[in-house]
Amino acid sequence: MTSPVNSPQPYGQEGGPDDHRAEQAALKERISADSLTTRRDYLRIVATVSGGLVVGSTVVSAGVLHRHGDGAAAPLKVADRLEPGDAVTFDYPGEDDRAMAIRLPDGTLVGYSTVCTHLACGVLWRRDHGTDGDLYCPCHEGQFDSRTGEVTGGPPPRPLPRVVMAERADGSVWAVGTVRSGEETLTGVCRTLRDPELIAAANCPSRKSGK
Repeated sequence: MTSPVNSPQPYGQEGGPDDHRAEQAALKERISADSLTTRRDYLRIVATVSGGLVVGSTVVSAGVLHRHGDGAAAPLKVADRLEPGDAVTFDYPGEDDRAMAIRLPDGTLVGYSTVCTHLACGVLWRRDHGTDGDLYCPCHEGQFDSRTGEVTGGPPPRPLPRVVMAERADGSVWAVGTVRSGEETLTGVCRTLRDPELIAAANCPSRKSGK
């Protein structure tokens, strides 16, 4: 039995060859129009996303977004003790300011922001790279010197901001101030220190009273 859907239609009647050709032509026009619209929408989306990435990169590079060390905070204890080759992560001076303190193999205590100066990815310490290890951003292969924070490889445009570390008589390790990327150490220290004893010890101009 022939299905009504597939039943042949006489020529010249409704649904015949002429109507069929007209329907095919209309369908082709709709498909063509839909494809053009889809391509236009796709290009518009790609252009928007690409533009957003460019703008985002420019804003970060220009320093418009929050910079580590813009704020100040009271001293923060980050560890009871750090042995050579050890590191600890913490937030300082604000809860969005990710940082790390490292005790280098020779006993030197250093601290840095762990927000890459390229596109704000997280920076890690690779202790098995070189004598002091290195600070490494896996997003775009950025590298920084563990002793100075200076850029040693990859796309980062500036050194890592530093976190000023202090060690007390009991061996505890404290974050006490910050130094912005490219800022003179004494300038950053005296800008952010709040402890009167530390201010006096740093011999900060006009801040010996803690003002």
